[in-house]
Amino acid sequence: MKCRVCGQDAHISLRSYNTALCSQDFISFLEKRVFDTIQKYNLIGNNDTPIVAVSGGKDSLSVWHILNKLGYKADGVYVDLGIGEYSQESLAKIKKTAEGLQRKFFVFPIRKIFEKGIDEIAKVMRRVPCSACGMIKRYAINKVCMDNGYNVLITGHNLDDEAAALLGNLLYWKEEYLWKKSPFLDGHEGHLSRKVKPLFLCSEREMAAYALISGIDYIHDECPFSINAKSLTYKNILNNLEETSPGTKLQFIKGYLKTIKGIEEKKRDISYCTTCGYPCYGGTCSMCRLLHRFHIKDRIGFEEWGSNLDITQKMMT
Repeated sequence: MKCRVCGQDAHISLRSYNTALCSQDFISFLEKRVFDTIQKYNLIGNNDTPIVAVSGGKDSLSVWHILNKLGYKADGVYVDLGIGEYSQESLAKIKKTAEGLQRKFFVFPIRKIFEKGIDEIAKVMRRVPCSACGMIKRYAINKVCMDNGYNVLITGHNLDDEAAALLGNLLYWKEEYLWKKSPFLDGHEGHLSRKVKPLFLCSEREMAAYALISGIDYIHDECPFSINAKSLTYKNILNNLEETSPGTKLQFIKGYLKTIKGIEEKKRDISYCTTCGYPCYGGTCSMCRLLHRFHIKDRIGFEEWGSNLDITQKMMT
């Protein structure tokens, strides 16, 4: 099997595109796909200040690497969930990447603030850990963005993530969430950063290959609380379809984007939290209610890690 570009031995087969590439041309191919996605959907502008939500996994560290390689000077933000060795190893991978990129990153340490890990917090909230994690992450990351002037939040959601989420939303007809599967979500000036997904059209397999070839050191273990997540079931269904019909995931997502284009979104009325100003659907946001439940008053803090890994303690008002 030969590389379609240079004619040398191919190292990866891309069945969705009916082609094969050598390692070097694959790297160029994927980086161009990310760049083209950014340009086509206007994800990051010349005057934007981007930041990447990093977890220590292959997708978030790879997109951080790619963006800085493409000239987008992006910093990082990490929510430390306090899950023992898993969180410690994740932070170690992020530190290593930040040092290599010479970019700073912020850490929101849940255990330092709540004196509990995400599993214990979830029990108090009477939610499953994934639900509690999502709520806290959204708030914490956005607060770091707002307090430090980042108007674009970048996530590492890939094609498999988005296709699985879309399938789940369609199966249960979650109309409100169907609108949130595009490569970008608009923000609210002064309250909420714009969210973008440059890996929207890059598959999980492609991202794993990119991380391996590029030498990106990431945590291979999955979050211990994601074992029974429904998204894994949806991914398996789509993987089976992809095996028999290459390109299924890509066509599923592209068809979705084409279908929703021009259809008016049914928006709910959004208000702002009376305590912190965060967008919500009631008088007080979920995070402020949680802080009140834990008797955490006034302010909560985060850490800013410089590119040389020096730490500055900061407070969020």
